[in-house]
Amino acid sequence: MREFLERLAEREAAAQAEADRLREQITELSERLSTAEQVLSRLRVTRETILEMTGDLAEVTPVAASLAPAYRQILAIVEQAPDGLRVKDICRMLNTGVEPKYTESLRAKLKRMVARGIVVEPEPGLFALPQPSSHE
Repeated sequence: MREFLERLAEREAAAQAEADRLREQITELSERLSTAEQVLSRLRVTRETILEMTGDLAEVTPVAASLAPAYRQILAIVEQAPDGLRVKDICRMLNTGVEPKYTESLRAKLKRMVARGIVVEPEPGLFALPQPSSHE
């Protein structure tokens, strides 16, 4: 029994050392992420300021640049289909499954994009880019 407890203590010490090592990596990566986000924020503000000062305010931030990577992927796919796409079609193009857990997650993202005016839902379940207004 003593030998078993010694082996158990060795495994516990090894697991503790691994956990400590991973915590250190997380701390380092968190610091690096924070630094990268600060640089990104400063660059965005600089670009917006320059465009504002030059009078190119309409070009301040393309929609895609302000989106999270998953949303940019979705937008890139929708941009390729002028007539719009259904959720399962987009799932297939993203190489995710078409099971409900994937389609409903994607549908929620698309609905958020509709709410922000990034895409439109011309009919239930069909998502497309908004058409430019022709009353100019």
